[in-house]
Amino acid sequence: MKIVVMAGGLSPERNVSLSSGVMIAEALRSRGHRAALVDLYFGLEDWPGPPEALYDAPLPQAWRQVDHAAPDLAEVKARRRAAGENQFGPGVQDLCAAADAVFLALHGACGEDGRVQAALDLMGVPYTGSGYLGSAIAMDKDLTKRLAAQAGIATAPWRLLTYTGADIPALVRELPLPCVVKPMDGGSSIGVSIAHTSQELTEALEQGLAFGGRVLAERYLQGREIQVGVLEDRALPSIEIIPKQGFYDYENKYQPGAALEVCPAPVDPELERRLGETALAVHRLLGLAAYSRTDFIVDGDGTPWLLEINTLPGMTPTSLLPQEAAAVGIGYPELCERILTASLAARRAGR
Repeated sequence: MKIVVMAGGLSPERNVSLSSGVMIAEALRSRGHRAALVDLYFGLEDWPGPPEALYDAPLPQAWRQVDHAAPDLAEVKARRRAAGENQFGPGVQDLCAAADAVFLALHGACGEDGRVQAALDLMGVPYTGSGYLGSAIAMDKDLTKRLAAQAGIATAPWRLLTYTGADIPALVRELPLPCVVKPMDGGSSIGVSIAHTSQELTEALEQGLAFGGRVLAERYLQGREIQVGVLEDRALPSIEIIPKQGFYDYENKYQPGAALEVCPAPVDPELERRLGETALAVHRLLGLAAYSRTDFIVDGDGTPWLLEINTLPGMTPTSLLPQEAAAVGIGYPELCERILTASLAARRAGR
């Protein structure tokens, strides 16, 4: 098949996405597909040849490494020569229209929130992962938690905040501590803060202004961080993340050796069953397709508390879903092939 691997984009997670994209394109080529890797935002701006030649072009290995810090999006925008606010870079839509499928290696806003999926639906181009509606719901942490709570799935008490700088002193007096402050629609732990004191909460809310002043303030849960992937409507083995210092933030996620990742997680069979069933329940509740990854905190009583669900989990060298698949004998190239096959079946079924 001719497959466009779409990565990058204008998201704080663009560097993670580019790393995923290189690995996915390599894997698809190893399985006999023709894979063209393209940055959603820059498109073919710097490509000197015909679009068809991208299917045989060397893959940019510099994209494989994820920097310690998230990118400066103002600087990214300044580098693009194409004018306007179009998130599709030059030539991207034409490249996709001529392909058999698009493998979405995007993460975060303008990739994981349903907008790209909707555009590809309108173009009649099949793509990997969930459809536009499930993607949009899952990206909205507040809406996901509302639906989960109504379905009886344990999730930490939270409050959705829409505020300005002038509101911060009152919020600091109102919000119980400790709490977690996180962007309503972000990923990769970008912008996430754990506040134990009023000063830390003030700083967290000030940081939240950079994300539009719309954040979740969630009760901090002490416990084990365990994540569970779903592939082809089946739960994969759980994986436990133990950061060597701090919490599982952006740097600890993508710098090799920054966290201990144990798969399968050392939990008893009953907890493993509950984790898998809950991950599947959230996946189905939101109408997701092909694959996903759900993040939990397991408290001292052994209760899994839902944090969030990811519709396009990372596929970088340190990402968790590939580790979970490997634990049941699914290598990386096979994982990509199975994601592709399951996604195409979902598109044919109208999902």
